[in-house]
Amino acid sequence: MSELLDILTQVQAGDMTVAEAAASLGEREVDLGFARVDTEREARRGLPEVIFGPGKTPAHMVEIAQTLLDAGQNVFATRVTEEQLKLLQEMFSDLAYHADAKAITIDRYPRREQEGFVAVVCAGTSDLPVAAEAVLAAERMGARVDLICDVGVAGLHRLMGHVDLLRSARAIVVVAGMEGALPSVVAGLVQRPIVAVPTSVGYGTGLNGISALLTMLNSCVPGITVVNIDNGFGAGVAAGMINRRDDA
Repeated sequence: MSELLDILTQVQAGDMTVAEAAASLGEREVDLGFARVDTEREARRGLPEVIFGPGKTPAHMVEIAQTLLDAGQNVFATRVTEEQLKLLQEMFSDLAYHADAKAITIDRYPRREQEGFVAVVCAGTSDLPVAAEAVLAAERMGARVDLICDVGVAGLHRLMGHVDLLRSARAIVVVAGMEGALPSVVAGLVQRPIVAVPTSVGYGTGLNGISALLTMLNSCVPGITVVNIDNGFGAGVAAGMINRRDDA
């Protein structure tokens, strides 16, 4: 990022032409044939390209991860299968596996110092894998994160003991399945942005998370943003970006 700012400063001062700046910045992606790895994403978005595991072969996972490392970036992969994990562990001895989130990380370079505070609220134990993914994503965005588990609407007294903590967060991720009512409850208690995550947890008429999704979309409480079903990663990134709202 410092190199990019230096180049832009030179262009602004007239010490470098736009063409020279483009040449200095070099390639923005690496074409692997089966994938085009975006090596500029961290500079644009604050988080390197993240590898989504489903549908990829283990060999493809390894090659993409190595490309990111070669570009000077750490690796974060989500929804990793057992087959993918086995080969990745063989190839990268410094890999860390986050079992609850079914994700892997490889950190060879300095990471952003944690700042601010994001709370991740999980309605039930069955929602924990999605909540864990949100925690990991927000942490990778540089947030300090606390996970509050099993405080669903079946026992609201469990939530009330955490209200002061929630009110101190810059953003709150609320993960819930079944009827998906918890984000509305939390949003009615705090003056913070809420990122709601419906999960596919529930019985037949839960429709694999559609019922929870519709409940969250139809909340009467303002200030709730809803991501897709089971998308803990997207929610964690969004909360992490809100957490960094004071960035210059």
